[in-house]
Amino acid sequence: MLQRIALALTILVLATSCANNKLKLPPETLFKQGENLYAKKKYEAAAEKWRKAKDSTTSPLLRTAVELKLADALYHDENYIEAAAEYENFRKLHPKNPKAPYALYMQGLSNFYQVKKIDVDQTPTKNAVTLFDMFLQQYPDSDMTQKVRETLAEAKTRQAAHEMYVGRFYYRTDKYVAAIGRFEYALQKYPESPRSDEALFFLGKAYLDNGNVGKAKESLSRLVTEYPKSEFVNTAKKILSRNS
Repeated sequence: MLQRIALALTILVLATSCANNKLKLPPETLFKQGENLYAKKKYEAAAEKWRKAKDSTTSPLLRTAVELKLADALYHDENYIEAAAEYENFRKLHPKNPKAPYALYMQGLSNFYQVKKIDVDQTPTKNAVTLFDMFLQQYPDSDMTQKVRETLAEAKTRQAAHEMYVGRFYYRTDKYVAAIGRFEYALQKYPESPRSDEALFFLGKAYLDNGNVGKAKESLSRLVTEYPKSEFVNTAKKILSRNS
């Protein structure tokens, strides 16, 4: 009886082993399956195939290709945190690879898209700005340079908007000194922001409400001169007229 049980267990183990061997596809096959899934925009499934190919291949060429494909799949699946990590890993492992500039740009985008609102922590946006600046320094002649400049400008605009959001919060809660600091910082750090007129307007109001009429008039006069078409100009002129 015991011999029969032992034999049955042996047969079961062998059968399971054979089945597992059949399930272990070659990395090249996994890579191709991943490409097919990616083409169908099934990014999560493609990423899973490429993870398996990456873990099982012994080919340096295939592994390099899979690393970047995996990062792309994660990015398009909007898994931006993991995508950023994979792009960074690719850059560290292959700094001289022709795709290294692309990986740097995509790492920046992966950080940029982690933030959707201005009222949340902007650390990923700050990281994106750093990465885009790095790209422009390292690859000034790249065919992606214009895209990087455009996205860098968007990232800085978002940073300026965040400063305005925080500054206006301080202003609404009568914390005028803190508000002044935020508005001054926004104007100094992001002089080309499309919201510079708004920063000048609320800077002037914050100075006025804090008792510094001279600084208030200086900010509001600058608004009127530099941004004559701003939506804040008429109100600024009225405030200046009352305090002339």
